[in-house]
Amino acid sequence: MKKFILLTLVFIFTNSFTQKEDSFTTGEYFKLRIHYGLVTAGYATLEIKEAVRNNKKVHHVIGTGYTTGITKAFFKVSDNYQSFFDKETGRPYQFLRKIDEGGYTKYQEGFFNQSNNSVFVKDYKNNTEKTFTVPENVQDIVSAFYYLRNHPDIDKVKEGESISIDMFFDDETTKFKLKYIGKEDISTKFGKVSCMVFRPYVQAGRVFKEEESLTVWVSDDDNKIPVRIKASLAVGSLKADLYEYKGLKHTFKVKK
Repeated sequence: MKKFILLTLVFIFTNSFTQKEDSFTTGEYFKLRIHYGLVTAGYATLEIKEAVRNNKKVHHVIGTGYTTGITKAFFKVSDNYQSFFDKETGRPYQFLRKIDEGGYTKYQEGFFNQSNNSVFVKDYKNNTEKTFTVPENVQDIVSAFYYLRNHPDIDKVKEGESISIDMFFDDETTKFKLKYIGKEDISTKFGKVSCMVFRPYVQAGRVFKEEESLTVWVSDDDNKIPVRIKASLAVGSLKADLYEYKGLKHTFKVKK
């Protein structure tokens, strides 16, 4: 099952990075191929649409993750993550998490009240409702991606330094941290791409453990989109590579 935690991790890091000029806009879409060696295990997608919350036009991001082929036969994954967040501040208004990972299911919807630092969570699977106190400027698992892409320090961070934010996930707030490793050019299906390399961490004792070896490559351009995600396993490694994209706000820089 750990292999397929990457489907969730993709959402965290795909938009891993107010305010400088936004790195993204309505209509942005990209798809990542998740594979173990030459075998395609599944895909993850993220798309930005527009919606209205509190009489304001907001970003509505829809993320999906799913297994395919022989992997689906042995371990079916069907994940749907959504977030509605403010176009100017990046603060979330609402999130949805509906997942089925090998029979493990969860179906929750959360509503943020940024004025009193709380989030009201409806758990449709367990038929419960609960309000949680959260820190100021807290993010959900999807809005965190986009907030970090626009982070004012993203282009100024030095090797070994980290960027940290508070993220609400699984009914509690955790400290999410990205450590900057350096720059690297990697080969992709689109050509050679210059990337910034990060290692994400969260507090130990959760699904995402600090000791898990995870590395994220994001484009070293104004888009800051995920180009590769790698999870080291006991045998080999599981990767997610950029497979398709459209609607980027800025030119995707590729070295021929």
